[in-house]
Amino acid sequence: MKKLRIIRKFMTKLRGTTIVELLVYMGLLSIFLLVLTQILISALNIKLESESYTSVEEDGRFITARLSNDINRANSIISPSPIGVSSNTLTLSINGTIYTYALSETNLELTNDLGSNNLNSSESIVSNPSFLRIGNSAIPNSKDTIKISFTLNSKTKRIQGSESKTFETTVGLR
Repeated sequence: MKKLRIIRKFMTKLRGTTIVELLVYMGLLSIFLLVLTQILISALNIKLESESYTSVEEDGRFITARLSNDINRANSIISPSPIGVSSNTLTLSINGTIYTYALSETNLELTNDLGSNNLNSSESIVSNPSFLRIGNSAIPNSKDTIKISFTLNSKTKRIQGSESKTFETTVGLR
């Protein structure tokens, strides 16, 4: 009898969880997991947006700086040849070396006697390059100027679509 009392006392202290309590715990856990999943998805979307914007901006700044630097160093502009004519290819002569900038598939490519190099990264696509020769033929010994325009698109896909930006600048010979 004494053993039976001890067993009953022990059994009353060990209460299990009811189905209602279990459902409440599962519901709270489900809500917590849903909120956590939404936060992670938002963070990934922000990361994609940042990568897309950064690749376009960095490539645009680099291409613009490289073209500006090379045009400033150039002895002459070979093409586009006549003033007022636009071309998708730019050819410069720098210290006797010919530098050609042209679109090759989706990359802006620099070709010289050392070979060919892409000016944009693998994360962006170049389209619509335009080089317009500007100058004043009425003024003797005037320096030629090139108006540069190109569009960069990011390869990183976002919910809103890919990042796209058109860059324009004007650079002259020194």
